[in-house]
Formats: sequence, C-alpha cells, structure tokens
Amino acid sequence: MKLAHFTLALIAGTVFVNVASAADAVDPIAAIAAANWGKAIGAGLACGLAAIGAGVGIGRIGGSAVESIARQPEMATRIFINMILTAALVEGVALFAVVAGFLNFK
Repeated sequence: MKLAHFTLALIAGTVFVNVASAADAVDPIAAIAAANWGKAIGAGLACGLAAIGAGVGIGRIGGSAVESIARQPEMATRIFINMILTAALVEGVALFAVVAGFLNFK
C-alpha cells in the first residue's frame, strides 16, 4: 500500500511539471504556479523519504545493538559507543538529504 501512495505522489508531481511546460505558451502565471507545485511535491518527497530512511536505519541500528548486548553483555560499552557513532552518521546523511530537498525548492 505504501508503494502505491509513493507511486501516486510521483505521478502527481510529474503531471504538475508537465502541466507547467504545456501552459507556458498559454498563461505564464499558471505555468509558474504549476511548476512550483511540482517542485513542492518533489521537495516534500525528498525530505520525507530522507526522514523515513533515517528513522528506519536508526531503528535497525538500535535493535541490532540491543540484540548484540543481550548476546554479549560484557561488550555493552563498545557496542553502545559504536551504535551512537553509527546513528550520528546516519542522522548526518539524512540532514544533508533534507537540506538538499529544501534547496531544490526555489
């Protein structure tokens, strides 16, 4: 079901961009408005997918760390440090993706 929503959002963004290019000759104001809708959908998708990806990634990191600590409690400190470092790197990449999505919406 989620794939269907994602596909529908991509189709809607493509339709708005195509409407913008078709309306250039008829009404330049409508073309600008339609192009901005397409960019807004694209920026929203980029930011949303980055946030979802980071959430899934950090969730898997945390779950694996808890499982590893349960298997080897004596390594808890090392596992925790590696978990925090990896989660910070994933969060940094997600932040860059969100910023790139916002920068594309000009």
